[in-house]
Amino acid sequence: MKKSNFKDPFKEQREQQGTAKMDDQGDPVTMVLRLKDVRKCAHDWNRFRSGATPGRIVVPSEVHIRGTRQIPFEVDPPLHKKYRDLMEDWFRRPLQEPYRSALRAQIQELVDHALKGHRFEIVEDFALPLQSKALTLLLNIPLSEAEVWISWGTHVFRSEETKLDKEKASILYDYIDRKIEDALAAPGEDLYSKLLTSELDGRRLTKEEVKGVMILTFAGGRDTIINAVTNSLVYLAEHPEQLVNLRKHPELAARAVEELIRYYSPLTHMGRVASEDTSVCEHAVKSNTRISLCWASANRDESVFDRPDEVILDRKMNPHVGFGFGHHKCLGATHARQVLMLLLQVVAENVTTIEIEGLKENIEDLDRFERQVGFQHVWARFQ
Repeated sequence: MKKSNFKDPFKEQREQQGTAKMDDQGDPVTMVLRLKDVRKCAHDWNRFRSGATPGRIVVPSEVHIRGTRQIPFEVDPPLHKKYRDLMEDWFRRPLQEPYRSALRAQIQELVDHALKGHRFEIVEDFALPLQSKALTLLLNIPLSEAEVWISWGTHVFRSEETKLDKEKASILYDYIDRKIEDALAAPGEDLYSKLLTSELDGRRLTKEEVKGVMILTFAGGRDTIINAVTNSLVYLAEHPEQLVNLRKHPELAARAVEELIRYYSPLTHMGRVASEDTSVCEHAVKSNTRISLCWASANRDESVFDRPDEVILDRKMNPHVGFGFGHHKCLGATHARQVLMLLLQVVAENVTTIEIEGLKENIEDLDRFERQVGFQHVWARFQ
C-alpha cells in the first residue's frame, strides 16, 4: 500500500521568514510559523485579541455565518478566565473512571462491529459515530442523541470541504436553541442545565452565552477529532509494527497520542486580531488586521523537534501546540486525549491488521499553501 504523505507545506517559509501572508475572503492574515513566536503571540493577549467580531478569529472567517460569540474562545482575559472557571471541572470529567469506562465501551462496540470482516469506510462509519457518541458523554445526555449529530455529517459549517454554508450552520444553531428551551422547561444533569444555572459576577448566564458555549462544544471538537481518529488508524495500518508495539506496551498510548496530535495537527491554525500597529518576526502588522497562530507549522519546527517529519510514538520531549497554547488552550483537550488514548488501546488489544483498500485525502486550501488535514474517505478492513 502506498503510504499517505502529510508533508509540511510551511517548512521553507518558516525557516526563511517565520511568517507568511494569506488572503481569507478578502481579509488578509499574517501566519506565524515558528513555535517560539506562536507561543509568544498566544501569550500576548493585549496585542493580539480573541474578543473581536464573532467568527473573525477563525480561519476561514465565519463572520458571514454566525453572530453568536463562541465562549470562552472568543473572549479576552480577564473575562475569559471567569467563563473558563465555570466550566473547568465539567470538562475534566473525562478523567473519572465511570466516564472512561463508558467511553471505552463505545469504542469497543465500534471495533467489534468493524471486526466482523466487512469492508467499511473509516470516516463516516467509524470516526464520525465515535466522535458523536463520545460527545453524549461530555454533554451528559442520552446516547440516542448522537444519531441526530451523525446525520449532520463531518462538519457542521461546511457542505463541501472548504465551502462555508450558512444554511447548514443554522441547523446547529436552531438545534441548540431548542435544547436550551428544553433545559429551561425541565432542568437535568446535562451541560445545558449546568450552564443555565451557572452564575457570572452575581448573575445567571444568558441564553445567548449558553448558546455560545454550546456552539464551541459542538463545532470545535467535531472535524478535529474525526481527523485525529482517522489519521491515527491510517497510521497504524501503514505501520503494523507500531500496532504490535502498543499491544505489548499499552502504557505507551498516552505518549503516542501527544505525538500523533503533534504530527497530524488536526487544527491548522487559529486567528487573533491586532489591537495596535505592531510587528511579528520583524514584519509589520497593522492594527485591526489578523495574525494566525499556525499550530501545524509550529509542531514541525525543526529548531525544537528532533526529526519533526517523523512519527516517534515514544517521543519524550514534546512541547507541541496541537491543542493550542496559553489562555485559550483547548477546553476539550482532556476529552480528546481520552478518546484517542482509549482508541489506541482498544484497537491494539483487538486488531492484528488494518487493511486500507482505498482512500481520498482531505486537502485544506490555505491560499498559497495546501495542507493535508486528514481524509475524505478511507475504505478499510479490520482483522
